[in-house]
Amino acid sequence: MKAGNIRVEPLSPERWVDLEELFGPNGATEGCWCMWFRESRQEYRARRGDGNRAALRAIVDDSELTPGLLAYQGERPVGWVSVAPRTDYSRLARSRVAKRVDDAPVWSIVCFFIHRDARGQGVMHALVDAAVKFARDHGATTIEAYPQDTAGRQPSADDAFVGLLPVFERAGFVEVARHTPNRPLVRLVL
Repeated sequence: MKAGNIRVEPLSPERWVDLEELFGPNGATEGCWCMWFRESRQEYRARRGDGNRAALRAIVDDSELTPGLLAYQGERPVGWVSVAPRTDYSRLARSRVAKRVDDAPVWSIVCFFIHRDARGQGVMHALVDAAVKFARDHGATTIEAYPQDTAGRQPSADDAFVGLLPVFERAGFVEVARHTPNRPLVRLVL
């Protein structure tokens, strides 16, 4: 998948080194390795750092699972999005922000990591578009996300890790619930 000068590919065992390059020695943020939504609080704390890295690597090595997509500018990895069936993210079941609105089988977009040198260049937009296509190609009929509504203020990197509301709105997502003031639940029916 390609948007402008950004190419997006599913994370595979062959692309693992690209994810390591993107996430760096800190595993994206504080040893997360994009496992926050996949683990309980206790599991996350116990595995932070190398344990989370190994847990994500095990998911990647399972040939039936693709936990997300990588964005590239040229050959350089510049962005990541975690997209999968909602049931893959155990923390969502306990989340006030992402509280289910119905029993529809949905896929979820839960996390982004954009290299600081690539921010503001459309990487998140390209990742959302690619995540929608990826989910549709894998049988999804509905996809949802839980982005930040920054209400006109300049978002910080901490705000952006779950995505930004205007990016999802531009991709056709609509707000279906708002369980907390700054975090709408948005959906796109495919």
